Amino acid sequence: MRVSPLNRRRLKVFRAHSRGYWSMWIFLVLFGFSLFAEFIANDRPLLIHFNDHWFFPVLTDYSEDTFGSDMMPLEADYSDPTLRAAINAKGWMVWPPVHYSYNSVVKNLPVPAPAPPSWKNPLGTDDQARDVLARVIYGFRISVLFGFTLTIISSVIGVTAGAVQGFYGGLTDLLFQRFIEVWSGMPQIYLLIILGSVITPSFWVLLIFLLLFSWMSLTGVVRAEFLRGRNLDYVRAARALGVSDVIIMWRHILPNAMVATLTFLPFTLSGSVTILSTLDFLGFGLPPGSASLGELISQGKNNMQAPWLGITAFLVLGTILTLLIFVGEAVRDAFDPRRMPK
Repeated sequence: MRVSPLNRRRLKVFRAHSRGYWSMWIFLVLFGFSLFAEFIANDRPLLIHFNDHWFFPVLTDYSEDTFGSDMMPLEADYSDPTLRAAINAKGWMVWPPVHYSYNSVVKNLPVPAPAPPSWKNPLGTDDQARDVLARVIYGFRISVLFGFTLTIISSVIGVTAGAVQGFYGGLTDLLFQRFIEVWSGMPQIYLLIILGSVITPSFWVLLIFLLLFSWMSLTGVVRAEFLRGRNLDYVRAARALGVSDVIIMWRHILPNAMVATLTFLPFTLSGSVTILSTLDFLGFGLPPGSASLGELISQGKNNMQAPWLGITAFLVLGTILTLLIFVGEAVRDAFDPRRMPK
């Protein structure tokens, strides 16, 4: 794939911003690990060899009588010592590094929950005796996926709306601006409280609700770029040649408008991660029991005698937001025409 000299210069500037460059790689590695959370933290073995047969509990559900005729025909509970002994008597198991899932209850704790960090639970347990490390891994994944999804979809809608406003101007721009002013003044939290009293919020319900308001974050930037670009000579020449409005917007004005837009995306992503954590903290986010960083913050507030809960939530969220901010700074410098590669 051929890279233009302009993009080559931008890549050099981005790499020269060492803090942002390495932050991007650290974030991608952490996110990549979280995508395989089921293979890192799970209360099911990754692999079982029993009676010369292979089983994959992490991918398939098995009943207990699969591993012995004297077992119950119920879903296998691999934390049960009896079931473990039966499997080990005629085979072996391969476990993930963390033997708990985000909703697993840690049994036989030496102290009442929340239990402090130990070799068994490196980050301790929460007040419902669930392993904090496992919940952090799953919570990191769902927070970042939610942020990516919300950022991408809202950016597409926002860029489209801003492009239509700026390109056509006049009455279209005026009516659109008045609509945005009214719509942005709607009380989101109160509407979310009403929504939560009617239905149980889920990942997709929250995404659609927040999407109704978040698309406006990039509209103003794109609108300004299109208002400036529609009067340039090459755009007027394309109109005179009979090029359609859609082609002009897509091919001649949008690339210039995307320069300002792309610099905002890392900051928009960090805001999307933050708003999900805020809603979970207030109790209007994901359903109870979901892996949530915001719910971990709430537990830290409610259990001041267990400082590891609040410290863990602060460090995880702080790390995510810091990495994204550093990446955003590097992207901003890369698209700055005054910056020259070192």
